[in-house]
Amino acid sequence: MPADTVFDKETLFGELSIENWIMPAVYAGHFSHVIWLHPTWAQQIREGKHHFLVGKDTSTTTIRVTSTEYYFLSDGLYVPEDQLENKKPLQLDVIMVKPYKLCNNQEENDPVSSAKKPKLALKNSENTASNNSDSYSEGLEKDMVEKDMVTQRSDQTCLEPSCSSESQECQTTVSTGEILEILKKGDSFVLDIDLDFFSVKNPFKEMFTQEEYKILQELYQFKKPGTNLTEEDLVDIVDTRIHQLEDLEATFADLCDGDDEETVQRWASNPGMESLVPLVQSLKKRMEVPDYEMVHQAGLTCDYSELPHHISTEQEIEYLIQSVYYLLKSLPKPTVVTIARSSLDDYCPSEQVDTIQEKVFDVLRSLYGTLDIHQVYSTESSQP
Repeated sequence: MPADTVFDKETLFGELSIENWIMPAVYAGHFSHVIWLHPTWAQQIREGKHHFLVGKDTSTTTIRVTSTEYYFLSDGLYVPEDQLENKKPLQLDVIMVKPYKLCNNQEENDPVSSAKKPKLALKNSENTASNNSDSYSEGLEKDMVEKDMVTQRSDQTCLEPSCSSESQECQTTVSTGEILEILKKGDSFVLDIDLDFFSVKNPFKEMFTQEEYKILQELYQFKKPGTNLTEEDLVDIVDTRIHQLEDLEATFADLCDGDDEETVQRWASNPGMESLVPLVQSLKKRMEVPDYEMVHQAGLTCDYSELPHHISTEQEIEYLIQSVYYLLKSLPKPTVVTIARSSLDDYCPSEQVDTIQEKVFDVLRSLYGTLDIHQVYSTESSQP
């Protein structure tokens, strides 16, 4: 997408989807800080603080970044700073959220009386709508106390207790105080919730056989570069990756027009493309007309790591819901909440998405009171 499209609203809306709107919003100047709170099974970007620039690439006129994270290198999005114009700084904080759950074997490891076990002690943020708490939040807090699941110390919320038999203290993975400090720097923030945070599947694992998926991983693989690379090294890595993806796109576009043996062999003769022959043979055995465009889309998800795949149990979903509740309880009220169902593309399991959505609504109602909900997906054939 040309970078200037971000200033043409109608064209922009036709270009964006739920998975690619954040960097354009940063380039347009709407956001300068993004906090990615992710579950344990989503490991696309390293934990910690990432500072980089988002701007317009002078050579391609598209949006590019100066981040050297594998996530951006594998998509061919890195360029040196001097190649960007209209640069916007971005701080990206990557923080893991673990589910509330009972300490493993607590009774066996430390058979102390219940009176000495950690109890829930949550402080209310003056910025949260505590007066709006309903029976859900009251029942949730009562349930958490009874199960001795968590202790909050100072400004930290314990999202997965790790109990020590010596101290009987539970460690934390998320500092709500740290997030509060970040939010204080701005006068508003958007809370963007993707329902596949709670349960996610890689739909391509069901779409293709194990052997076909393995071939796609080989064809589209991105080898992680070493350390101490120069700017020139990084540019070469990105150029190589872009050419690899362009060749693969051209290959499957050509197969859409005809997948006769001669065409397949011609593309398979290119370096690293030998496995194209068994892939096409396998697809044609199972399908009358293989969807090669979909094959390419699946391949694009195979770079340096697999797509997250973790279909959660009801209990796991509930624990994550509780984690989100206690995290948001300590934060100020967001300006707007956006929610993506991610169900039409099967990333959030269709049999779970409605239940998860209602649980999220319950949490938001308990914290913020009456909600003004706009369900875009109910009136349009798209996800909210």
